[in-house]
Amino acid sequence: MRILNFEELNLEKQSVIDSIINGNVFIHPTDTIYGIGCNAQNLKSVKKIRQLKARAANPFSVIAPSLDWIKENCIITEESGEWLEKLPGPYTLIFRLKKGNCVAKEVNPGLSTLGIRIPGHWIRNVVAEAEVPVVTTSVNRSNEDYMTSLEDLDATIKSGIDFMLYEGKKEGKPSKIIDLTEDVKVIER
Repeated sequence: MRILNFEELNLEKQSVIDSIINGNVFIHPTDTIYGIGCNAQNLKSVKKIRQLKARAANPFSVIAPSLDWIKENCIITEESGEWLEKLPGPYTLIFRLKKGNCVAKEVNPGLSTLGIRIPGHWIRNVVAEAEVPVVTTSVNRSNEDYMTSLEDLDATIKSGIDFMLYEGKKEGKPSKIIDLTEDVKVIER
């Protein structure tokens, strides 16, 4: 597993973006905590994350490449549009999908909804340049604590990722979930 800091990422940016597009599984920082991700349109890579996390069916969220991508693939109401204006930020917005094929079926198995983030963090620019949605889920095995630093990275997950974008210890907490599928509902974690 390669570990790249922000400066190294910038030196190798196109190579990193190409590897994301091609399905590499990687750990990335956000404005909240570290996430494990991959191209959300790559079924094989999404299945690999499910296996690494030992997470059979719960849906994953994605970092959207742009607001336009969200508008193209999700049903936006007047009320949910107001939440879109809060992005980038520490929110996961759950929308109903109008295009179910915008992500691999393993991202949100059997659901017609999708959790979407645009973090207030430089990772959003990497995703925007890749022009693909990227899975973002906490770096942990199911029902275990999430990763806050390299020292507490689970060995099983570490053995299954291709690279990590690392910026030191994260003191944040997971994003706030806002369900916009019907009435606005804030889900506390």
